[in-house]
Amino acid sequence: MASPKVSARREAGLLARLDVPSVCSLAQPYLRGFQPVRENRGGLYGYWFLRRGERPAVTNFSGKKLVAKHATEMGFFVGYLLRPGAIPELGGQPPECLVGGCILPVGSARHRALVAANDSMVRKIHVYIGWLTHRPPRFALFEDGLLALVRHTSMSAWPRGKYRHLSRNFFIESLAWLVRSGLVAKLLAERVAGAARTDPSGIKFHQSC
Repeated sequence: MASPKVSARREAGLLARLDVPSVCSLAQPYLRGFQPVRENRGGLYGYWFLRRGERPAVTNFSGKKLVAKHATEMGFFVGYLLRPGAIPELGGQPPECLVGGCILPVGSARHRALVAANDSMVRKIHVYIGWLTHRPPRFALFEDGLLALVRHTSMSAWPRGKYRHLSRNFFIESLAWLVRSGLVAKLLAERVAGAARTDPSGIKFHQSC
């Protein structure tokens, strides 16, 4: 098993081959109405695009804790997973690209209604987006996961010089399917306490690209 120092060095080397800030500007046209918040914890690098614009305060990325008590946060994550186990339910092979939708906190009444219920909105969209996705990897549904509906792929077989180009193609393709599936519009239309608040300075409630 690699030492933490070696793992950190490898992670830094991978990051140098990626262009994480460009993820924000790439995803924004597909996720209009959601506020971008940069993520760089636990081997997860990229951007959340959220209704409230408050960075999820998750513990071990379980999705069970939020900044504001009883608050519901919903939206999307677009970015990279560089550390094994950061999102255990994916069972992937980092480094990975991932695009997914979330309704947090996991286990809340809103999450149960929109994700876990047998006839939930996310379950229906999972079936529909399966028909839209022309090639693997398919979108996966995780009723107890941080990302309820997510498409992810390992970059381990990609030429390192192609990481930026191929990941950009993956993000664009996945985001387009999320828009076409209706999930982007449906999450934007959901009522979320505090979502209508705005701050002209753009400092308090969201981080712009």
